[in-house]
Amino acid sequence: MSHDPNCIFCKIIAGQIPSKKVYEDEDLLAFHDIHPWAPVHVLIIPKLHIASMVELTEEHVTLLGRMSVLAPRLMKELGVSNGFRTVINTGPDGGQEVYHLHMHAMGGPRPWLKG
Repeated sequence: MSHDPNCIFCKIIAGQIPSKKVYEDEDLLAFHDIHPWAPVHVLIIPKLHIASMVELTEEHVTLLGRMSVLAPRLMKELGVSNGFRTVINTGPDGGQEVYHLHMHAMGGPRPWLKG
């Protein structure tokens, strides 16, 4: 698997930085955001280092699909029952801050501070 030694998410995957995990398998990791925008805010990341959506190819279709299917499952498991939002920021103008592909899944009672 591709890994960037300078990437904070790659360091989380490697266990070098702690996280509050909610899901992990061979390809994906999901954990609580340390600066949540909503009462429930998790990040779903591939273990493969992909900097952003711009780098996705046909070979990543299944991976992105699995991320999309995991989001509602996690929201349900975490008690979100009245809807949620998924966001993938891409590039500087898209608001991406960490250059490792990640999906935000956010839910819980509104109004939220941001978003």
